[in-house]
Amino acid sequence: MTKAFPPPVESRYQRADARGFATFDDPAPALLVDEDGNPDYVAIQQSEDFRELRRRTAVFVVPAILGFLAWYLAYVGLSAFAPDFMATRVFGVVNVGLLLGLLQFVTTIALTLGYSRYARLRLDPRVAAVRELTDEDGI
Repeated sequence: MTKAFPPPVESRYQRADARGFATFDDPAPALLVDEDGNPDYVAIQQSEDFRELRRRTAVFVVPAILGFLAWYLAYVGLSAFAPDFMATRVFGVVNVGLLLGLLQFVTTIALTLGYSRYARLRLDPRVAAVRELTDEDGI
């Protein structure tokens, strides 16, 4: 149900716990802006939506970084301390070191595509929720 009568003064800065005059709708969330209408970054950072965005980002980024770093250091370690293994021919002039080096590029591309998909499905909706806290139309 919508408002039966408009409130005496329409205000962009309504209290979060205040309900509109003669309304049965849930109140709109309070906007996290300062007196000048600019985003209140401290309040945004402390909001539940922003914390959820940070958590979802870390869920992908931390394991991806640790996994790729371990894979890269293993490659460098094998190159430095197991040159005979890296020189093992697989077919023709292609050896294990060359294949593992090329797999570094494949891994980078896979991580990029994976993150792009993850961001589109899991992060972008959270970013939209955080933007709604300040009533920004998208910058």
